[in-house]
Amino acid sequence: MFKQKADRLPVILILFVSLIDFILYFQLENIWILMGVWLLMIIPKGVISAWNHHHQHCHVFKSHILNRALEFFYALHTGVTTNLWVLHHNLGHHRNFMDQEIDESRWKRQDGSKMGIIEYTIKVTLTAYYRGFQVGKHFPKQQRQFVIYGLITALLLAVLTFYNPVNAFFLFILPMITSLAYTSWATYGHHTGLESDDQFASSHNITDKWFNTLTGNLGYHTAHHFKQGVHWSKLPELHEQIKHKIPAECFRPSFFEGIGKFLPIGK
Repeated sequence: MFKQKADRLPVILILFVSLIDFILYFQLENIWILMGVWLLMIIPKGVISAWNHHHQHCHVFKSHILNRALEFFYALHTGVTTNLWVLHHNLGHHRNFMDQEIDESRWKRQDGSKMGIIEYTIKVTLTAYYRGFQVGKHFPKQQRQFVIYGLITALLLAVLTFYNPVNAFFLFILPMITSLAYTSWATYGHHTGLESDDQFASSHNITDKWFNTLTGNLGYHTAHHFKQGVHWSKLPELHEQIKHKIPAECFRPSFFEGIGKFLPIGK
């Protein structure tokens, strides 16, 4: 069923969160508890976005049907539907991240100045679907799947909203919006401030154990860009092979130090 054994635990945990969401959807009637659940889950569902990202690089299941079903639950957590990251991220950002005029997650303004984190977060969040669709013009098969499964997700979400609008809003709609914004915020530190024609000098890396446990080794970002098709579980090994090529200023050994470094960027 699973392509890689390493995917079993994170997928089971994420689907467990989905199960809890649906139990609460059918059982809860208190708007204050619903609001509390939404606030409590902002960060955990933001973390789930990293695993949705990994899935859209390397599908979890051998079965096409199971992958599409998993993507529906991922979408309810993260606001990212089938193939959005394939287009926007894999086929867009990964090809263009060293060119700030066309990068789908560009951190520069048109005048060449550096965006602050709030401006970047808003722009990447609001343009994610548009830019993904635009990339899809060059990849019609992926774009067609993006549109079809996006519409299916929207239809199922509409049914959930019609049946119980308040619960659907707090358990699905609002988390989708905040998770997409959280993802945009989190990606600000990946490349901002690094301008180079050398791919080994164009990404920040966080080697903190807990950060990489939570995000599926997303901190080994240079390795991820070097070979985006490598499964997340193999990124530490790839990082060890190439780390001698990565400049010292591209390392953030501590998660908290990394966050502290990233936030002031753009002042």
